[in-house]
Amino acid sequence: MTRLALLLTALVGVLFITALLVGPADIGPLQSLTALVAGDEGPMTLVMREIRLPRALLGLLIGGSLGLAGAAMQGYLRNPLADPGLIGVSGSAALGAVLAIQTGVAAGFALGLPLAALGGALIGMFLVLVLAGPRGSSLTLILAGIAISALAGAFTSLVLNLSPNPFAANEIVFWMMGSLADRSMTHVWIALPLIVLGAALLLSLSRGLDALTLGEDAAEAMGVRLSRLRLTLIFGTAAVVGASTAVAGAIGFVGLVVPHLLRPFVGARPGRLLWASGLGGAAMLLAADIAVRVILPTRDLKLGVVTALIGAPLFLHLIFRTRRDGM
Repeated sequence: MTRLALLLTALVGVLFITALLVGPADIGPLQSLTALVAGDEGPMTLVMREIRLPRALLGLLIGGSLGLAGAAMQGYLRNPLADPGLIGVSGSAALGAVLAIQTGVAAGFALGLPLAALGGALIGMFLVLVLAGPRGSSLTLILAGIAISALAGAFTSLVLNLSPNPFAANEIVFWMMGSLADRSMTHVWIALPLIVLGAALLLSLSRGLDALTLGEDAAEAMGVRLSRLRLTLIFGTAAVVGASTAVAGAIGFVGLVVPHLLRPFVGARPGRLLWASGLGGAAMLLAADIAVRVILPTRDLKLGVVTALIGAPLFLHLIFRTRRDGM
């Protein structure tokens, strides 16, 4: 386990530094790091501190939180197909952002879009809690999340369908593809408190998730309060997914694929998979954002498209390998 932790930490560190050094501006590696650490008020310092650093920090935070939330959701539901968007928070956050763009709030107020997305995430979380009930089962949580996600998706499609402004509709479509471009330290400070709070809540579930592998009755006999565990899971997932969607748009497959890839290396223990998936998710999103800047540097290739192109084939490979091993 120590070797895996060191390997993942080193990988994240290398990708984070690479994300700081890669970009359209023709700046050498040494110049870039010098401008970041001890620069003046010149253009190179501005590029490093106001453009590349926020982008790299958001990639680290969002990727790590999505990987962590995916591992927690799969551990609680004991279902490898579960992902952080299952409880409907990402869909409701996206709806809040879409309404902000359509009504002009995002254009008139710099923080209107992320704040509207956070508001949508909070409403979605509240509706899931109401529908699932305080003592509902895992099945009711899944059904409530699917219902909220479907409802938010329907309203988002309705807004797009009835939008009289083609420019707003175009902005909505591109925002929903997910991106870290043109983000500032303001976006980092918006997302950071919620992501840290949510990550702390999810990491606290380690013992309970390990106990759940023996079944709910055995977990309760070991002193695990399932209702408290579920509420912690919902609040933690809502915090990290809502904050991530608010500042970066919809980014999929990270929380679904990363736990699958790392599960064999942690002995299939959900508690250990939490921190491993957090590091793995950060590495995946940083790598995808670097690819966005390297593959088509002159085009606005969206991050969510790249994660889907990377994640979908990996997920298909895992499915075929699982089928083969089960035969």
